[in-house]
Amino acid sequence: MEGENHRSRLVVALLVAVVVIGIVPMTTAAQSGAQAGGTVVVEEGETVDDLEAFGGTVVVRGTVTGDVSAVGGDVTVADTGQVTGDLEAAGGSVTIAGAVDGGVETAGGSVTVTESGTVGGEFTAGAGNVIIDGTLEGDAVIGADTIRLGDTASIAGDLRYDGDLEGNTDAVAGDIQEDSSLGVDVAPAIQPFASWLFAIYALAVNLLLGAALLALFPRFSAGVADNVATGPLRSGLVGLGVFVGIPILLIALAITVIGIPLSILGAIAFALLLWISTVYGQFAVAAWLLSAIGLGNRWLALVVGLIGGAALSRLPLVGGAINVVFLLLGLGAIARGLYGHRRRARERERDRRVGPGPDEPTTD
Repeated sequence: MEGENHRSRLVVALLVAVVVIGIVPMTTAAQSGAQAGGTVVVEEGETVDDLEAFGGTVVVRGTVTGDVSAVGGDVTVADTGQVTGDLEAAGGSVTIAGAVDGGVETAGGSVTVTESGTVGGEFTAGAGNVIIDGTLEGDAVIGADTIRLGDTASIAGDLRYDGDLEGNTDAVAGDIQEDSSLGVDVAPAIQPFASWLFAIYALAVNLLLGAALLALFPRFSAGVADNVATGPLRSGLVGLGVFVGIPILLIALAITVIGIPLSILGAIAFALLLWISTVYGQFAVAAWLLSAIGLGNRWLALVVGLIGGAALSRLPLVGGAINVVFLLLGLGAIARGLYGHRRRARERERDRRVGPGPDEPTTD
């Protein structure tokens, strides 16, 4: 009993650590250095030196007296925020509502300079959509699917662009030149620290998640590894079917008005399943390879699998494909394990209802 309680406490601690690292906001210290967390914030009234940040959300509400390099799901310089140096940012969305005295180099799904936003130096952006409603005091180089200049936009220098240019072109004081060679990859890569910081952060969270899964579901985890070892092709094909099938079901569910909330919850659950599947896939492949040389330790397999997976994912050209293989193997092995568990449960229920045969002894 004491051992079970200890294991339960360990699992709870691991799960809490995963949640804390993933979502708890982190306020930056008033000094330079790299920061990582679910949310990284320079609070209003706070002043920091050069900022290097990675997080689900990166927000500058205060003052950064140097340069900012930020990678996040959302990167924002709020209307109260000021960056006296340059801004390098990459994110799902990048918003400049405050003042950036230096230049801006940014890449994202969407990049927006709001009406209150100002950029003192050259503005370089590569994104799906770029919206300029604020003031650019230098030249602008923009590659995007859609570029919209709002009524309050002002570009003091030249505009070189690639994409569909819409809106108030009178906002450009200099020359406007279309350059089809730019593409959406015009923005240079963020400093190398960002990708390494992301890799280390992701590895730490994945290790915590994997440890929680192994501690909480030891038999199921072992079954996932066995499914990959004994039938990798079958697991991969089942994983591909699940990977394609579930989104189709979610889309079909979203067609009905009553099904929209369920489809949203389903999409969140599916994203979580894909994360778990990738961790399980890396663990299972490592367990398979280690068992071939006589090493059957599951914890060693977890560490080797996740570190190896993180390293392989950084390989040019093939890294993404390797990660997809891990994902499909893990997803298929999980689906096979759940199906097997359900089938065994139904067989036990059927046996319980039917009872022992006429020649089988009964028990009191």
